[in-house]
Amino acid sequence: MVILLSACSPEQAETPQNKNQLPPEQVQTQLFNDNWLYLEKALTDVKAVAAEPEWQTVQLPHTWNATDTVDAAPGYRRSASWYKKQFTGAQQLRQLLYFEGANMETEVYLNGELAGKNVGGYIGFTIDLTPHLKRGQLNELLVRVSNAYNPNLIPSQKADFFIHGGIIRDVWLKTLPDTFIERLAINTPIVSHEAAQTFVDVQLNQLAKQLPAGAANELQLRAKLLSPQGDVLQEKLVPVNGDNTAAKIIFDELAQPELWSVDTPNLYAINVQLLDKSGAVQHELSDRFGYRWFEMRPHQGFFVNGERMLIRGTHRHEESAGVGAALPNEMHRRDMQMIKDMGANFVRLAHYPQDPEVYRAADELGLILWDELPWCRGGKGGEVWEQNTESYLTRQIAQNYNHPSIAFWSLGNEMYWEEDFPGGGDDQVVANYIKKLNALVKQQDTSRLTTLRKFYPAATIVDAFSPSIWAGWYGGAYGQYEEAITMAMKDYPAFLHMEYGGSSHVGRHSENPIGIKGIEGAQVSVEEAMNQAVVANPAKNSDWNENYIVNLFDWHLHISESTPNFSGNAQWAFKDFATPLRPENPLPYMNQKGLVDRNGKPKDAYYVFASYWSKKPFCYIESKSWTHREGPKEGRPVKAFCNTNSAELFLNGKSLGAKERKPAEFPAGGLVWQVPFIAGVNELRVTGRSDQVQVEDTLNVTYLIGHHGPFATLKLSSTAIDKQRVLIEAEAVDVNGNRVLDFSERAYFSTLDENGQLLENQGTPTGSSIIEMANGYAAIEFKPGQHASTVEVRTQNVKGVYLTIIP
Repeated sequence: MVILLSACSPEQAETPQNKNQLPPEQVQTQLFNDNWLYLEKALTDVKAVAAEPEWQTVQLPHTWNATDTVDAAPGYRRSASWYKKQFTGAQQLRQLLYFEGANMETEVYLNGELAGKNVGGYIGFTIDLTPHLKRGQLNELLVRVSNAYNPNLIPSQKADFFIHGGIIRDVWLKTLPDTFIERLAINTPIVSHEAAQTFVDVQLNQLAKQLPAGAANELQLRAKLLSPQGDVLQEKLVPVNGDNTAAKIIFDELAQPELWSVDTPNLYAINVQLLDKSGAVQHELSDRFGYRWFEMRPHQGFFVNGERMLIRGTHRHEESAGVGAALPNEMHRRDMQMIKDMGANFVRLAHYPQDPEVYRAADELGLILWDELPWCRGGKGGEVWEQNTESYLTRQIAQNYNHPSIAFWSLGNEMYWEEDFPGGGDDQVVANYIKKLNALVKQQDTSRLTTLRKFYPAATIVDAFSPSIWAGWYGGAYGQYEEAITMAMKDYPAFLHMEYGGSSHVGRHSENPIGIKGIEGAQVSVEEAMNQAVVANPAKNSDWNENYIVNLFDWHLHISESTPNFSGNAQWAFKDFATPLRPENPLPYMNQKGLVDRNGKPKDAYYVFASYWSKKPFCYIESKSWTHREGPKEGRPVKAFCNTNSAELFLNGKSLGAKERKPAEFPAGGLVWQVPFIAGVNELRVTGRSDQVQVEDTLNVTYLIGHHGPFATLKLSSTAIDKQRVLIEAEAVDVNGNRVLDFSERAYFSTLDENGQLLENQGTPTGSSIIEMANGYAAIEFKPGQHASTVEVRTQNVKGVYLTIIP
């Protein structure tokens, strides 16, 4: 497979060559992910590595921490590994290797010689292979990648997420002429609804400096400005600058530009060709961009293209079940599409720059981005730390500069916490360095806003600031949210709210979740306490039931959608993600604050957001994981989250009445019915209507009139998922077979033979062999072998129950 991209980054794409160019089989960029070999040894002698026999075949992206971050053993592999690949060298042209990201320190060897190094993960880098290349012969690449402890690198090891080691993103082999276009920096200094300016800084590779005197006069650049529809709007021909490395292209003012916004993500393109003295095209590079402008108006909110836009956002960590941080592009794209489908218009990239596919998706879908320098906890380090951090920030901005979706360059998050260096967390030390970083950003980019979260001494240094407000989770009650943001809007003229929400354990439900006033006697402040152990709050004094989180989000959205001049907020976080700091969570080592689980399956809370934001009509009965309930014969209330004008609920085919949805009414926009369940299985159906559109959702609920008895035993069963997998289900029951809804002991699944495999270490509700039971239920996926196999389940008080699976 051949994909044409740039030598600088896969964001700036080489376009097909014309008849005057070198043929595409010579000048090209190839996806280089296939047929790598992997060696999990932290050797340092490249000769010894080349002689090692224990290599295994892998496909990139790859991490050696795909599953060990969430297995039963504490810790995860923090060391180095090697990758190897062979390829045939080009006969004449230069060859470079572009890595979209490798964590965290990388050394590249070609034919036993060091070709280059990179320090820092989550960001792209290029290694020139040419000096060590065997022309037309087989060449051997060896790549050493390490995620070993190094306090001189950001993020800190004390950050609340794993740092997955490996080549975690795509790799590209670039075959290019000696002189080529390295980067396009597209600037739109003046943009309005009536007109827009377009300047392009073209950077040639440094080798161009070695051209003979006067060679610059022989090189020209032909640049085209293309409309969102692909039409050529303007064309310019300019000489290369005297130093042979750069040129500036100024297009004529464009009238009536089609602006980029979240609703109309119009993308223009720039195409630049490098011409020799005969006019032949030597190299060609293209990139997309958009005309738009962003503002934070004091005490008025966030504005895009001169119009106020309420930020409706979430956050994204870059990892997923079974693959860790080594996601293929389709998984990145799926996450961003689900966020857009939910109705969000903003994503904070937490807490590091993410895969190029994420930015492409944001540009195309219409999602505003907060792109964050990975200075997350650890305080400030010394001279080496500073060099690494400033280099990182400079490269991050250069790499992502042309994306119209980026509105904010974040300088970090909670950077003063848990200092790694003595005195590194001092307020003045950190504030002074933030001032330096802020100036560094402004030298490179004045078109975007600088920001940071939760470091109060620097609130006035950056263009926009987010304090820490966790109403109803780390402190206070969710009913305090309006008061909290009203105060913050007064205190911070350019205030936006990053991070709110709470954890939910899928399948755990309560008929009486904590209410709007919070826990009696708990911490009153809605700010996150430095030491959670000394305060009472829902985070550590509740059972993490889904009903509470649904209500918390419902209330937050109720407030944020109706508060005048509020810039908006972003929920933490879109997807459950793994973290070394939470070994005792119901799902061990998982931060369970996601709207979807680690596999991307929506939780109840996802539909709460969609009911406020999504444009596609839908209805959702709370909840697909609340299938067993109990109570009085009068029944229980049932909520439906819909974005339709009205909804009607049916119980066993009988209407319980139609209701008009009132967005300002809490909870669920007034779509709540008292449902007189019968004993046994009940069928619920909701029908939502808007104009001529009708949607529906169904749910079966097993209802017990009264209350279950004491726990008697665990009952195991299996259900086929597909031809390869079955679902092993464990149910706590009383002597009458009723589910014991308050049974929440930790369940331990294991196999007693080698005839089958538990699909464990995924960090999901059905992919964890250690998990707290939710309302008396737990499950795990299992892949049977060719012969009968036995699965065992234990808890602290259940000494073992067994289920034999016969294939």
